[in-house]
Amino acid sequence: MDILQKIVQQKSREIALKKSLVPPRYLEHSPLFERQGNSLSQALQKSGSGIIAEFKRRSPSRPKINQHSPVQEVAAGYESAGACGMSVLTDVHFFGGSLEDLLIARSTTRFPLLRKEFIIDEYQILEAKAHGADVILLIAAILETRQIKDFTELAGSLGLEILLEVHDEAELKRAFIPGIQMVGVNNRNLKTFEVSLETSKRIAPLIPEAVIKVSESGISRPEAIKDLRKAGFRGFLIGEHFMAADEPGIKAMEFIKAMEP
Repeated sequence: MDILQKIVQQKSREIALKKSLVPPRYLEHSPLFERQGNSLSQALQKSGSGIIAEFKRRSPSRPKINQHSPVQEVAAGYESAGACGMSVLTDVHFFGGSLEDLLIARSTTRFPLLRKEFIIDEYQILEAKAHGADVILLIAAILETRQIKDFTELAGSLGLEILLEVHDEAELKRAFIPGIQMVGVNNRNLKTFEVSLETSKRIAPLIPEAVIKVSESGISRPEAIKDLRKAGFRGFLIGEHFMAADEPGIKAMEFIKAMEP
């Protein structure tokens, strides 16, 4: 069993428990449920940096990334640095995140927030809306095409945008459907955890022109972004490079300044 299968198995158990404790109707009565979302796809089109900065405490490949930086300080730092959006890991078991992190980030900032989660159930989309997300991540590797269609329709009805994550050409061909605003190419092989930016460059020409292209994982140099832009990417999701620093917001600011001509 690979790491993705383990995560999905754990997620199924968590969702079943959550549904028994907090029925969907309670999520739909959240004060944030009527909030109008901020468009990450539009922000990326206008952004000078294209940076989606991530809040992540740990990961299966790195058990200790940053256990000391409060989410509110990181969120405020990212926004001040010039990032055009923020990704918040909400998985508890494998990444040390929580929905509370998303809620706190929402109360601290105005820029678009992505709930980065292993979404396998419509319940999680309601959770995202109720906790202030503007965008949800759909991972092609763990979803069937029909699920992606249903989840995209539900998200659209709630005013949430979609970032579809793919790892190879076959996933893109199977998973992409109209209504998806952004496609993220994960440069990390989730089975081997090897990282290569060539993955983004290889898949970029296959992504429809009208869709915002986002490169994810393994970006640690401003020069890499310049190279990826030539391949048509407008968004760049960076997590560990910022979060491994003592002050992620300052690290993000230095990175974004280094991108300037």
